[in-house]
Amino acid sequence: MSDPTGRKAVAAVWRIDSARIIGALTRYTGDFALAEDLAQEALAEALVTWPREGVPNNPAGWLLTVGRRRAIDAFRRRSARDEKYAAMAHHLPEGGALTGADPGPAPDEVLWDPDQIDDDTLALMFTSCHPVLSREAGVALTLRVIGGLTSDEIARAFLVPTATVQARITRAKKTLGAAGVPFEVPPVNERPARLAQVLSVVYLIFTEGSSASSGEEVIRFDLAGEAQRLARILSRLMPEEPEVHSLLALLELTAARFPARRGPDGETVLLQDQDRRRWDRSAIARGRAALAKATDAGRGYGYYGLQAAIAECHALASSVEQTDWGRIVALYDGLGRLAPSPVVDLNRAVAVSMAQGPAAALPIVDSLASSEAFKDSHQLPGVRGELLRRLGRLDEARTALELAIRLCGNERERTVLTRKLAEL
Repeated sequence: MSDPTGRKAVAAVWRIDSARIIGALTRYTGDFALAEDLAQEALAEALVTWPREGVPNNPAGWLLTVGRRRAIDAFRRRSARDEKYAAMAHHLPEGGALTGADPGPAPDEVLWDPDQIDDDTLALMFTSCHPVLSREAGVALTLRVIGGLTSDEIARAFLVPTATVQARITRAKKTLGAAGVPFEVPPVNERPARLAQVLSVVYLIFTEGSSASSGEEVIRFDLAGEAQRLARILSRLMPEEPEVHSLLALLELTAARFPARRGPDGETVLLQDQDRRRWDRSAIARGRAALAKATDAGRGYGYYGLQAAIAECHALASSVEQTDWGRIVALYDGLGRLAPSPVVDLNRAVAVSMAQGPAAALPIVDSLASSEAFKDSHQLPGVRGELLRRLGRLDEARTALELAIRLCGNERERTVLTRKLAEL
């Protein structure tokens, strides 16, 4: 009889240990694409075997051992005595047919400490976020091999067809193979450029999770939570990098507001209307601790550090009125100099409106009207409508909000805009 707990155990182990399993298989085979396929084959074997015969004592080791044996079978089919087969076979225990029995521990990696993070995981993260890949491909591959998400889950997260995700992952693996990208933690002189891509992918995943661009929910908790988990892994793997801690701080401080951002029926609750008693104080403490680690490096705030410092200003304030808007404007000034962007300018305009009034902010917003970044976005007309409302220019505010509603792809955000329009 099949035991349903077996399938649940497979899912849990895969989510926790898939990155290390794929990383170890990549190191043994020297082939990233093959390693991912082998890991999937081991997963399929576990889905059949564990519900029938029970969960093995060392689940991650079982999956890795099965994957390695499948690798040997593959190399045997290619060449009975090639060097890779000989090198890998030397390390395997005697016997070991692929039965339902626990294959026993493979040497070295399989007896993992659940809290240990090894170099294979770091190498895998740098590989899946390699600069030769597009951002879309890097996100898909990262969520697949590091996050352990299925193609269906990734497709649901970004509201694209599953076939699109599968194609991106396939192209990404082919691109890595064609470019001859080595499976390794890059040399010290290459890490800054490579790390920037890794951080960018994690940031993009969290951004989509925390403020869904479309769909019925304003927050996609699974996606945002996965980005937080990846940031925590990075902070433990690269504790000497201040921007890694800054990104983790930003994610923790932003996620701390999640409990108050949704009303009883799932509707969006704006910052000024949120019950700050519902903010996650533990997350705020973790975020501030991570930001302190970044600050201790003594290099000044970087791109993520400036954003984390802004999030900290919100976290420390007891209300919108008590928020240090002057400091937030100054931090946005720094962010604008470091990484100029129309989005940064728009966010700065909101802060200016709170620090100096809507009349000071409206010219900034109007100057962004021709930006391609907001061509199909509801953000700019939404902000402009709010500023015009505060200035008493209600007809213009209605026009701006109507445009924002037409452009908004998220149902919950559209509801907020519609309510604002009705209140006029």
